Amino acid sequence: MTDLDPFTDLLDCPMYVVTAEAAGERSGCLVGFGSQCSIRPARFVVWLSRANHTYGVAEHAERLTVHLLHRDQDRLARLFGGETGDRTDKFTDVPWHPGPGGSVILDEAPAWFVGRVESRIDGGDHVGFLLAPEAAENLGGNPGPPLSLNDARGITPGHPVN
Repeated sequence: MTDLDPFTDLLDCPMYVVTAEAAGERSGCLVGFGSQCSIRPARFVVWLSRANHTYGVAEHAERLTVHLLHRDQDRLARLFGGETGDRTDKFTDVPWHPGPGGSVILDEAPAWFVGRVESRIDGGDHVGFLLAPEAAENLGGNPGPPLSLNDARGITPGHPVN
């Protein structure tokens, strides 16, 4: 099998915080695999690790919320990337509000969208969630670069990286 590291080591992709709610349980994680994948109709796909607590909630969720963070929002990035919902309620000290269909929206995120899960795609150790946007918000204009993979490299994942 060919290793992608020689290629992917050159990338500095945006990072997202993805939140999910199902059956009264909330979860969220820092995600590095995600992208718009269609213009008309608008679609976005995020990939969640099967090992992640958020995946277990998301597999039963009707909607996911995808949040962009600014590069200087290290506290939120470390919370959602370095802690696991198996041991920590990440929403205890984080202001949030319910969005469409009971989705979880982080108040401190400068931009977010809520997407209805249209399908789930087996991608090996990750599952892709194809999202149809239902609501989107940009609260901060364009004040600077979003959190990127290089910004998040120092965060030790709450679960082992697959």
